[in-house]
Amino acid sequence: MSVTVVDMPADPRLQAALPDKYQQNGRLLIGTDPTYPPFEYYNDDNTTIIGWDIDFATAVAQVLGAEPRFIAANFDTTLPGLSSGKYDLSISAYGVTAERLEKVDFASYLAGGSGLAVAAGNPEELSLTDQSVCGKKVAVQMGTLQALTQLPDLSAECEEAGKPEIDVHMYPTQSDANLALTAGRVDGTCADSISLTYQGLLANNEFELAPGPEYDPQPTAIALPKGGALTAPVAEAAKQVIDSPVYDQINAKWHIPDSAKISPEEVLDHSAITD
Repeated sequence: MSVTVVDMPADPRLQAALPDKYQQNGRLLIGTDPTYPPFEYYNDDNTTIIGWDIDFATAVAQVLGAEPRFIAANFDTTLPGLSSGKYDLSISAYGVTAERLEKVDFASYLAGGSGLAVAAGNPEELSLTDQSVCGKKVAVQMGTLQALTQLPDLSAECEEAGKPEIDVHMYPTQSDANLALTAGRVDGTCADSISLTYQGLLANNEFELAPGPEYDPQPTAIALPKGGALTAPVAEAAKQVIDSPVYDQINAKWHIPDSAKISPEEVLDHSAITD
């Protein structure tokens, strides 16, 4: 995949609204887990981080007149790293949850739900929405929304229905979870549906998204220090990108469906997040 140069004009008003620290050094340190295509992953050189999130965060930084510097990290360390000051912000396909909102601020940029990737042809006829995964081995990346809440909730529903709980297998990266699936060690892997569809294409269609509606659709967002001075300018910059042709260009490049798009008014609207 070639690296597309996004081009958003700087907004002097937002640049002036940044804390002095960022106006002086002119950069934003951005944490991300580069194992989650199409959102963030290594290019063919195994050094350059590319993806939807990278392009969008670059466009946001351009509006702020800052240089983005992406720092690779394991997913389950990105939000703690943000809270400790290691990063100025973090972008890694975060699902917005009430628990996370207690610790960080979010600026949304897409909306989508979870899906289940299965072996090509779905030989076991699995789905997230009909309890067919009860008793099955399902891989998931540690620290994700799917690992922390969604699979436990689905497993509890299995038990309530008198069926065996889901046999959840935790992996440090989504790539590891996908490998467990293609190697036959698990029956499926649960993650963001958009990401799983794209990853299946990259894996020469060795796995595919199981049929059925997306599970628990919700906003996907940039994470920022709770109550910090960056939240307002980053959110305003995100609104400008979403309201520009660049948003559609990035979505088209990374095969993001129109159903996942949000409006600028939704960037800071998390009123529907209740659990």
